Amino acid sequence: MLIQATLGFAQLHRLELSKASYDLLSAMMEVQRPGGEVNASQAELRARVGLSKNRTSIAMSQLVERHVVLRPEGRYRSYFIHPYFAGYASEEEMEEALREATEAIQAGDLAAPALPAPQRHLAAVPTRRSA
Repeated sequence: MLIQATLGFAQLHRLELSKASYDLLSAMMEVQRPGGEVNASQAELRARVGLSKNRTSIAMSQLVERHVVLRPEGRYRSYFIHPYFAGYASEEEMEEALREATEAIQAGDLAAPALPAPQRHLAAVPTRRSA
């Protein structure tokens, strides 16, 4: 059984995830290794939660866009749950990972979980320039 950091979960509601994204994240947490590594394809994950291929793709995109799930370059079928949400083998391992993640975020080496940038709606764009 892995230890989860409650700090990350206490803030998860602020990320405005869809139900499908929550379900997919839950499936990823079931199969993660200590530290948050998930070696499973989207097909394997969607079979666990009963989502369609399209819904799974959209949910995964949302998790990645909000930096809850990290997708390493050049690695097939491999994801990492952000250290703030990952499970750990011991409290010491969790405390060290959270400290390192916080330092990496402050240094700009790791993205903090966040809402996506607001998208401007075309109605908000003025049609004429004012002089």
